[in-house]
Amino acid sequence: MNDPVWVQGGVGIRTEANRSDERLPPGGWRTGGSGAGHTRRRDLSTAAYERLRDAIVTLKLAPGAALIEVELCDRLRVSRTPMRAALQRLQQEGLAVIAGSGRLRRLVVSPLTFDDMRELFLMVGALDGLAARLAAGLEPARRGPLLQEMERLNGELRCLAGSSELWDTALAQDLDVRFHQSYEQTAAGPQLLLELHALHARRARYVRVYTEALVRARNLRESALEHQAIIDAVKSGDRDAAERAAGLNYHNALERYATIVKTVGERGAW
Repeated sequence: MNDPVWVQGGVGIRTEANRSDERLPPGGWRTGGSGAGHTRRRDLSTAAYERLRDAIVTLKLAPGAALIEVELCDRLRVSRTPMRAALQRLQQEGLAVIAGSGRLRRLVVSPLTFDDMRELFLMVGALDGLAARLAAGLEPARRGPLLQEMERLNGELRCLAGSSELWDTALAQDLDVRFHQSYEQTAAGPQLLLELHALHARRARYVRVYTEALVRARNLRESALEHQAIIDAVKSGDRDAAERAAGLNYHNALERYATIVKTVGERGAW
C-alpha cells in the first residue's frame, strides 16, 4: 500500500501506525533534574516545527493545505502542547496563516500569491543587500576566501547557462541559494541571519514552484551577470555598490518571477 503523504487540504495519516520513521525520535530528549518536563516539551516542539517547516518548504505540504492539529499530533506522535508551539512558530515565520472566519476559520499553509511574493522578494533583497554591504567591509584576509567561493559558484551558474543540455532546475536553484548564503553566512551577524533564515524559507517555495518555467539560458545569464556585479563590489570593498547590486539582483528576480506567476497562476489562494 502506498503511504499517504502530506496533501492539499490536509494531512494523510499513515495506516501503518508502528512505522518508526513517522515518529519524533523517542530517545535523546533531556530528562531528569528541575524543569525536565519543560525542556522535553521544548525539544518536542522544536522537532515538530522542523519536520513541518521542511514539509512546507519542500512542498510536501502544499500551499493552502489545512494544518489540522489533531492529525498532526497523531502523525508526529506529539501531544497538543508542543504541537501548538510548533504551529505558532510557523505562523510567526509566515509559513502558516489563518484562513476563513467563524466556524470556517482554520490554519493553513500560506498560499503562494503575487502580492506576497513581491513583498517577500523586496524584503529579502534589502536584508541580503545589507549582508553584501557587510561582506564588502570585511578585512582582505576574510574577503579573499569568500570571493573565491563566490566566483566558483557563479562560474558554475555561467556554465549551466551556456550548456546546450536540458536545464537542471534543481542545480540552478542550489547554485543561486549557495551564492547568496556564501556572503550572508560569512559577514552577517546572528540577528540578520535569523531574519534571512525565515525569509529564505518562504522564498524557497516560490523558487521551487516557478523556477521550472523560469530557467532559460537568458534568465540564467542575467542572474550570473548580476551576481558578478556583487562580486566586483565586494572585491573592491565598495559597500554602497555591494548593497545596491544585491538589492538589484532580487528586484530583477522579482520581475522575472512575476511574469511567470501571472502566466501560470497563484497556488493555494482562497
